[in-house]
Amino acid sequence: MTSTLISNSSSSNAKIERIARKVLFFSASISIAITAMIIISVLFESIRFFSHVSISEFLFGTSWSPQTALRADQAGSSGSFGAIPVFLGTFIITIIAMCVATPIGLFSAIYISEYAPNKLRNKLKPALETLAGIPTVVYGYFAVTIIAPFIRSTGASMGLNIASESALAAGFVMGIMIIPFIMSLSEDAINSVPYALRDASLALGATKSETIKQVILPAAFPGIMSAIILGTSRAIGETMIVVMAAGLAANLTINPLASVTTVTVQIVTLLTGDQEFDSPKTLAAFALGLTLFLVTLMLNFIALKIIKNHRVKYG
Repeated sequence: MTSTLISNSSSSNAKIERIARKVLFFSASISIAITAMIIISVLFESIRFFSHVSISEFLFGTSWSPQTALRADQAGSSGSFGAIPVFLGTFIITIIAMCVATPIGLFSAIYISEYAPNKLRNKLKPALETLAGIPTVVYGYFAVTIIAPFIRSTGASMGLNIASESALAAGFVMGIMIIPFIMSLSEDAINSVPYALRDASLALGATKSETIKQVILPAAFPGIMSAIILGTSRAIGETMIVVMAAGLAANLTINPLASVTTVTVQIVTLLTGDQEFDSPKTLAAFALGLTLFLVTLMLNFIALKIIKNHRVKYG
């Protein structure tokens, strides 16, 4: 009797396991299918674009001036599609943002993890992480109303000619937005370092700061680097702050005080309004999207590899 009940229970558990496995497999398949459809759609439209514009012109051209895509019953010239100014603007703003976010986020993580008392740590980290929940349009307003005027007035007092919309203003505010992202991931990486390493360093006579510099940070370096790379991906994909604080002009410049544009902003611009998807002026948005996808995919792949190695070593 007992063996029969055990057998029935095992059979029931096996059925539940099979059902659960099928449900999980179906859920994972949906995610993979959606990702594949997104990639195929962007790739297909990008191929259509490159049938009108050569890849070399797109990747190495220095003039970006696509007109707004027109309907089939209207006429207009095709414009120019050299994306170097767009890529350069994206690069400048991302570098500025990471120069702001990386040191502040990393130093905040070190303080919260190694110096802050427990009560303060439990309050400080959630408070900083709330910055990540603020809508990006609010950051855009902050850039337009506070940061950009401050930069212009400061530059004017020094005799500098600063545009009303600049890469510096957009990059600075974007860096503020990314601070909690880097801080949280870096703090997790620092906390994952075994306490035995700290105790051994202190037992050998090292000070707290020497232990952090020579033991903890090198051990947490893979996790910190992955946080920086993921933060970079976040900066590359930001749109609203750039629209409001950096402008729409695709200027070929490395001057952070000038107005620039980014890949995401141009995608929004090209796909806004009454569009005709047979026009290269609209299809250019998909080519930019494909480029952005490949760059962020590469950065995320590098970050995941670093995280994997980190977990193998200290997990």
